[in-house]
Amino acid sequence: MPLRHLTPHDQRLFMLYGTGPTAFVPDPLIHRAVARHARTTPHALAAEHRGGTLTYAQLDTLAESLAARLHAEGVRPGDHVGLFVRRSLPMLVGLLGILKAGAAYVPQDVGLAPPAQLAHVVRTARTRVILTLAEHAHRVPRPPGHQLIDLDEPLVPARVQLPPPGPDDGCYVLFTSGTTGRPNGVKVTHRNVANILLTEPGSLGIGPGDRVAQLLNIAFDMAAWEILGCLAHGATLVIRDRDIAATARTATVLIATPTVLSGIDPADCPRVRAVAVAGEPCPRPLADAWASRSAFFNCCGPTETTIVNTMSRHDPRNPLLTIGRPTPNNTVYVLDAERRPLPIGEVGEMWAGGDCVSAGYLTDDPNNRLNSERYAPDPFLGGGRRMFRTRDLGRWTPDGRLEHLGRTDDQVKVRGFRVELDSVSSVLEQVPGVVRAVTLKRDDRSLVSFVCPADVDPGTARRAVADALPYYCVPETVMPLTSLPETDRGKIDKPALLQLALDRPAVAR
Repeated sequence: MPLRHLTPHDQRLFMLYGTGPTAFVPDPLIHRAVARHARTTPHALAAEHRGGTLTYAQLDTLAESLAARLHAEGVRPGDHVGLFVRRSLPMLVGLLGILKAGAAYVPQDVGLAPPAQLAHVVRTARTRVILTLAEHAHRVPRPPGHQLIDLDEPLVPARVQLPPPGPDDGCYVLFTSGTTGRPNGVKVTHRNVANILLTEPGSLGIGPGDRVAQLLNIAFDMAAWEILGCLAHGATLVIRDRDIAATARTATVLIATPTVLSGIDPADCPRVRAVAVAGEPCPRPLADAWASRSAFFNCCGPTETTIVNTMSRHDPRNPLLTIGRPTPNNTVYVLDAERRPLPIGEVGEMWAGGDCVSAGYLTDDPNNRLNSERYAPDPFLGGGRRMFRTRDLGRWTPDGRLEHLGRTDDQVKVRGFRVELDSVSSVLEQVPGVVRAVTLKRDDRSLVSFVCPADVDPGTARRAVADALPYYCVPETVMPLTSLPETDRGKIDKPALLQLALDRPAVAR
């Protein structure tokens, strides 16, 4: 009995709080939900980009023809097909065509990913076919035996009987930043994706008439939430060009990282009714500003647990900004270093279980060390189920909500003391005028914090930390910036910030 060391009260709450609601998933294959809209509302607008549009019927017809072409090239369920594109309408045709052919799509932003990364993706995912656009073909690696298909080429209309994938076949393969110096490929199944996108609250109430902004890099798993979450519910996907804010102003639903969302003024977006953020901690002022105007969901979950596995609708009147509870058919466990359940209220590492747990990493390691380090048998669900080690720290509040307390790799030692970097940033984000804050370890004796906007007084910000946290948590330097640098996935670029601190050591304290 894995709970026997807990009191009966904590045993009951461990399972009660950690178990998401049971929900019916209407279809385990997400692209079939899109096809239904092509049949029932063929003339509805599926997507728009740079003045061009696709109706659901047009999108479905083109995707069917592409699927037939892929089938003729030997693509079958269980295969991986590269989707090396930039934001465009052909990107959607490629994505759905791959799914209709029964394969998993392997997305990369061909304009941003360096050649070495693309080559690594092709090799690791074992793609034999890659879809791209003619203007980007020169950037795509083509090992012997690989077929490159130009999405600009006219497709021969065709509908053939294709073998459908199973719910546990791959839907997409995403490459995360990884800890080995190379991106790790994560295989996410149709069952995983349908479970979060076709149930509430992951569906975000999206339906016909909604306009969902497509803001994020296609290689980022939250882009699947934007794209498939929109098309599976019959809404219109508004694919952005360079101006993110202009796209947001026309949308009713926004899905973004806090860094991307912080560049959008909620006052300019009166039509937005639902917002979801994930990917990094959300500053409380940002959450409050959007939650006062729309349904605002603060979410958490790595790629390995299928976009997000916890969600919380935030109310500005709440004393805490939490990540809420497990999404339907999923579980969350707060465990100690020996994987033992912790009493309610104690800080531990969050492990995720249920239908969110992905199929694992693509690896050539015969010992499968990475998978064995991060995935483990789930002793609470049993039945051969697995759970995933998120490396996120958290604790249950008395009323059963998860408080996110940073990541295990954000716990650093400074002067011999353990410091949670996110806790320092959280204090800074409560300073009047501060919109965003990030704290990093500069060396074994000091921290450096970055705040924006640039007119924040460094001394005031530093004193706020000194008033709230122990002396060893106080950053030696606070650097005000106009904006924080972003990665290509819309998160804060921490290596760039650390380099900035190293290059400018004499900034005012």
